[in-house]
Amino acid sequence: MQDSSTALGQRPLFEQIKGNTPLLLHVPHAGTEVPDSLRSALKPEALALSDTDWHMDRIARDLLPEGASLMRARVTRYAVDLNRPPDDTPLYSGATTGLISTIDFDGAPLYRPGAEPDSDEQTDRIATWWTPYHKALGEEIARIKAAHGFCVLLDMHSIRSHIPRLFEGRLPDLNLGTNSDTACQQSLSDAALAALQASNFSVVRNGRFKGGYITRHYGQPSRNEHALQIEIAQSCYMMEEAPWTYLPDRADRLKDALARLIAVLADFKPNLEQAQ
Repeated sequence: MQDSSTALGQRPLFEQIKGNTPLLLHVPHAGTEVPDSLRSALKPEALALSDTDWHMDRIARDLLPEGASLMRARVTRYAVDLNRPPDDTPLYSGATTGLISTIDFDGAPLYRPGAEPDSDEQTDRIATWWTPYHKALGEEIARIKAAHGFCVLLDMHSIRSHIPRLFEGRLPDLNLGTNSDTACQQSLSDAALAALQASNFSVVRNGRFKGGYITRHYGQPSRNEHALQIEIAQSCYMMEEAPWTYLPDRADRLKDALARLIAVLADFKPNLEQAQ
């Protein structure tokens, strides 16, 4: 079943496919919708939306197993970052960007001088986009859990492979995050890692990207809610500069590796009694 939801008369917040299995693929950062008020405030170069997880929604749809669910955001992360906590507590000790960031990943200003969002604007954005989105995500996880006794969430992300401000050198191809193996059952984390390591891509678990707010908040294995994040170096499937061209040959190779990961998640059966 497909669905699209709108908050407070704004553009649709997300697109959704409601399935009938425990698996949910989630793509929070592929949105390219720019609200009019934000468009007028951003610098022209920021409208290239360079920090978007380009094409991850396409890849998720291509890999969606029969019966699995999918949820993906439509609004750009420059409006509000859905993978940050509502109080904007930093998730990493190193350089990063915030809930409503005024800089991009490279540290360049996003806004025209004097157009940065004030506290009222920030509060409004959280109420308009962040809060209703997470309400819907929480409800979807609850729906899946009610039907099957558990839910497995794969939070799908990508990022340019070289961003000196955020990490040294080249990012590994496939970065699995389980919040240091607290966001999912250990056996699931190990099986997911093994599935990725069976590919020819470089793989790391709980490295620079061990999971953002979504993985940490919704990954509660004691409540039969298991969450994993995959952060993919964009050079694996696209050009890393505007116009962010999708490269089918590279993408097909990547999708082969991700399909093995998703198969492991789809086959996972937790010990429900142990989790009570």
